[in-house]
Amino acid sequence: MKLVLASNNKHKADEYRAMFKNEHFNNLSILTPNELTDMDIEVEETGSTFEENALIKAKHIFHLTKHPCFSDDSGLEVTSLAGKPGIHSARYSGTHGNDKENRQKIISELQKLHTEDWSAQFRCVICFYDGKKEYYFEGICKGKIIDEEKGAGGFGYDPIFIPEGYDITFAEMRPDEKNKISHRAIALKTFQEFLISYKE
Repeated sequence: MKLVLASNNKHKADEYRAMFKNEHFNNLSILTPNELTDMDIEVEETGSTFEENALIKAKHIFHLTKHPCFSDDSGLEVTSLAGKPGIHSARYSGTHGNDKENRQKIISELQKLHTEDWSAQFRCVICFYDGKKEYYFEGICKGKIIDEEKGAGGFGYDPIFIPEGYDITFAEMRPDEKNKISHRAIALKTFQEFLISYKE
């Protein structure tokens, strides 16, 4: 079976391929759009929720590639910031993908609040679309924000997020360690359970 990830983000594709490496998915290939088409795959995320954005991307890439497609939308939700940055996580500082400025803005905003509550969670919603119907799978990883960056791994907000039960950030973890507990891993586990019994 060929599954298309509705993203050309290399970090994300590598994470998903690593997490699909088990005996249940030996015959599954995870492809990215640029491996199947030369067409422009930039998709404007106009939804107001993770679910809506994931569906928009999955449907768009399905219509380009004609293969079952899955997409995720995920972000950081900070309790004291009323759930921000949420769906705006990748462009919170104003520039899409400027991870360092995004992290600095979160720290700065929490410091201005003079609050001791730096709790946060990463939330991920996976949407699978087969041309007929969409299916959703959610994963949440709770933790807290810290006021200095630690670790050289990961991406996004990983260097300032410590998951519950740990004393190191996502960015300090080995990829295989993070892939066991991350929001994406939790959502993917339920998606994988669905795929084992799914019939095209």
